[in-house]
Amino acid sequence: MKRVLHAVTAMLLASAGLAAHAAPPVYPPVTPLPPGQTLQFPRDYGAHPAYKTEWWYATGWVKTPDGKELGYQVTFFRAAPPHDTANPSRFAPHQLIIGHAALSDPAVGKLRHDQRSAREGFGLAYAKAGDTDVKLDDWRMVRTQDGAYHVKLPATGFTLDLTLRPRQSVMLQGENGFSRKSPDPLSASYYYSEPQLDTTGTITVTAARGGAKAVPMAVTGVTWLDHEWSSAYLDQDAAGWDWVGINLDDGGALMGFHMRSKTGGKLWAHATWRDASGKITHYAQDQVSFTPQRRWRSPRTNAEYPVATQLATGDILWQIAPLQDDQELDSRRSTGAVYWEGAVTVRRDGAQVGKGYLELTGYVRPMKL
Repeated sequence: MKRVLHAVTAMLLASAGLAAHAAPPVYPPVTPLPPGQTLQFPRDYGAHPAYKTEWWYATGWVKTPDGKELGYQVTFFRAAPPHDTANPSRFAPHQLIIGHAALSDPAVGKLRHDQRSAREGFGLAYAKAGDTDVKLDDWRMVRTQDGAYHVKLPATGFTLDLTLRPRQSVMLQGENGFSRKSPDPLSASYYYSEPQLDTTGTITVTAARGGAKAVPMAVTGVTWLDHEWSSAYLDQDAAGWDWVGINLDDGGALMGFHMRSKTGGKLWAHATWRDASGKITHYAQDQVSFTPQRRWRSPRTNAEYPVATQLATGDILWQIAPLQDDQELDSRRSTGAVYWEGAVTVRRDGAQVGKGYLELTGYVRPMKL
């Protein structure tokens, strides 16, 4: 028995020594791309495991055969947590995969949503390099050779089974895909969007216990997909952000974001507008602003969100209004954040011109990634 105890003690001491000398990962910085260079596809559709944080973000509006409109969100996060990079164990948390899913239905009045997380490995959870292929148990998003994305996601209360087909080229954000987030150029991401994705498939809403059997609803619509990766996304003075991605009815696309400081001011902002002809206009931080028009207070967190807001891009004003007020998503079991992510309509000069999603973070407490 003493020999066993001595052996166990020696192993524990050795493990403690390894932990004390653990080599944390060194994350590469996000820097401007050299002149004449841009993001590379299909490589950059895939994962970038050396960077600290990455996400694939699909948000869309779909319609059922009876004309009912729904909003949906699917997000896969990849995170490289601090750990001993020399640890050879297959159980070591080299990468974490996190998933969020939500369904907006005005008839329900609040989000149906679900979340999952797991460390990468054993074929159960991964984010592959080379092209989009992300898996978290039975949740998956994969891009095929023809450029279409297939999303299969059985969540608590609903199931999404969707195909997203591109009809436009990738829209690079910032400077050829380099997107600054603060006055400090190291707070940045590599970022591209795929707007105007034709969306088909089914959504199945799980019936309440004892209710009628759930039947898949055929849906059609349009989706916006974002892909970003970064090692230092948030400036130390940032509390969170307001972001919007809009599929315009004329075939154009509009993205805008505003990074808010912890004192409530504008830390940084940027917007990109691709018009119906394909012309792209970038708006610098002094040309972009979000002005709240109406706030909604969450009965769960007591946070106040500017769910109706006005986005200014230069002298153009876009009026943003929610499909429903309560689109708050509590992800404290996965990413640790509570945020508002919801389907919105957009008007310009009094007429509706598009539909998209508005994201509001850092209103409960400052964001941490």
